[in-house]
Parts: sequence; C-alpha cells; structure tokens
Amino acid sequence: MEMTAIIKETRAAGLKIVKKQVPDQLKPDEVLVKVIVTSICGTDVHIYKWDKWSQGRIKPPLTTGHEFCGKVIKIGSKVTKVKVGDVVSAETHIVCGECEFCKRGEYHICKNTKIIGVDTDGCFAEYAKMPAYNLIVNNSGIDPKFLSIQEPLGNAVHTMLHFDIKDKTVAVVGCGPIGLMGVNIAKAVGAKKIIAIEVNDYRIKLAKELGADVVINPLKEDVIQRVFEETDGTGIDVVTEFSGNKQAIEQAFKYVKPGGKMSMLGIVPSNIEIDLSNDVVFKGITIYGVVGRLLFKTWDQVTELVQSGKLNLDKIITHTLPLKDIEKGMEIMISGNSGKVVLIP
Repeated sequence: MEMTAIIKETRAAGLKIVKKQVPDQLKPDEVLVKVIVTSICGTDVHIYKWDKWSQGRIKPPLTTGHEFCGKVIKIGSKVTKVKVGDVVSAETHIVCGECEFCKRGEYHICKNTKIIGVDTDGCFAEYAKMPAYNLIVNNSGIDPKFLSIQEPLGNAVHTMLHFDIKDKTVAVVGCGPIGLMGVNIAKAVGAKKIIAIEVNDYRIKLAKELGADVVINPLKEDVIQRVFEETDGTGIDVVTEFSGNKQAIEQAFKYVKPGGKMSMLGIVPSNIEIDLSNDVVFKGITIYGVVGRLLFKTWDQVTELVQSGKLNLDKIITHTLPLKDIEKGMEIMISGNSGKVVLIP
C-alpha cells in the first residue's frame, strides 16, 4: 500500500512530495500510526533550507517531520505500552537505554540519541512507524491539533518550569512559536510579571494576547534600561532564552538579578561574550541548559497543562494547511508571521 509523504530527497534546498510504501513491516517493539495532524518545527525549516547544520546531519532520502498526533493501527508482537485505537503523540528523542546517562535516568542527554524525522523517518506522511517506548497516549477528547504540538510545548515547559516562576518576574527572550508557548505557560502558572522580548510585530501582538505584561522591541528600545524600569531597578528573577540571538543573550546576563536563574533553549550560531566574573560569579546566578524534554516528567507536566484548559493553544496555532501545501507552510514559518503551523495529511 502506498502513502503520500514529504521527503528530503537530495542534498539540496527544498522538500519533495512523493508516494512511498506504508512502513507496515514492524519490529516486535514498533508501532504503525496513522497521522491525524502534524506540525512544522524550526528544525524542519533548517532541513528545508539545507543550512550548515542540516548538511552535517541529514542523510537523504529521509521522510521529515517529528511533531504529530495520530492513531495506532498496528502494533509489534512485544508491544504492551499502547494498543490499536489509541490516540498518541511521540517523544522524538530515541534513546539507547544503555549509556551512563540513560542508566542514571538522564535520558534527555543520552549520548546515542537519534531524533525522529532527523536521523530516522518521520511523520510528514499519512503513516509513520514509531518505537512503542516513545509514544504518549493522549486524552482523545482533546483537539488533535493541540495534541500535535505537545513535543515543542514540552520544550517550552522544560524551559519555563525548571526553575520556580510562580510569583516571580520572568523574561521570555524571543517569541517564536516555542517562546510564545513560554509566555502562555508563565501566565498559566502564575508568574508575577512577564516581560517578553521580540522584534517581529506579528509575534509582539501574539505575545500580548498570550499573557505578556510588557513586550520590549530591541530595535526600538534599550532592553536593559527598560527591564530595570519595569522591575524597579532589581532585574529579572528568571530569564528564559528562546531566541538564540547573540546580542539578546549578552543583554540578558546584564539584567538578570543577583541570585537569578537563566534557562536556555535557543541555539546560538556563534560564540557569545559575557563578563563571567561580574555577571555570573559575583552575581551568583544559576544557568541551566535545556535539552529536549525530561523523559517522561516533562510529558506529565505537558499533559496536565493541556488538560487544564489554562493554555491558549488556539492562539498559538495560527495556520492550518493540507500536508501537500508544505511549501506554503515553510514560507509562512520563514516569514516569522506565525505561531505554530499545522498540517493535515
């Protein structure tokens, strides 16, 4: 049986819509899922553009995509975690279970991690084959579009909730789709004041709608000065970094308060310069690097938040398109004028 899939066919920019065989030959621990909704990640944009990172990592031909919600239609002989008919999403990091980190339960930093849609065939397709261990069984009463964005929501949850932000001043640096989720999470868990930092007018408006008390545009204002004005001169309790922007990160080290925390998800293409003595050591700050999601603690937090109804996921998803309109979806993502873009096979 054939299906429609989106693949990276060659070592060049772009993606291709093809017909390929449904991957229904399962190992004992694998599951076949009919994809209901999938969504575009920034990683997919990197693969589409064929940037430096993609060139060093991706081995075409590859079915791309890793964020989805789907229904289990076939299971391997040893699968007990899910059953046929379950509505599932997936943890996208396939871990080895055998390295020193896995043995300590630190699966998120497994040194042998493979990523769905990056190292193995993904979910920009009508059907996808997944390891049963990676699947999360969803409450089927929730809109599948919302369920399809839980993996990136997990990144936002991990970043926002590593440190306690209830009743704290929080800076959300960069309001791309995951940063926007971060703003919404901060609002949902009761942050005292949420200051977002963003340059794109479309996303500035969305950040305000999702709960930001203040949005600072670095192209128009002095970020450091403005943050101190908004915090009575004390600075930020918890900085959450989603931008991967060199200048934005360097500024954050100036306005995080003494004893403050920094939770960092954004990937920086170049080295940053910080005054380590004055802005880290003598300030006594704590810096946490966010890698994916904690298996499966973060997923439990995501499930709780999604089911609570406290998040405005309808605002975070700004565009819904057929899977075949992948080119349009990529154009929207690259423009910056979007939240999450979801695709329907």
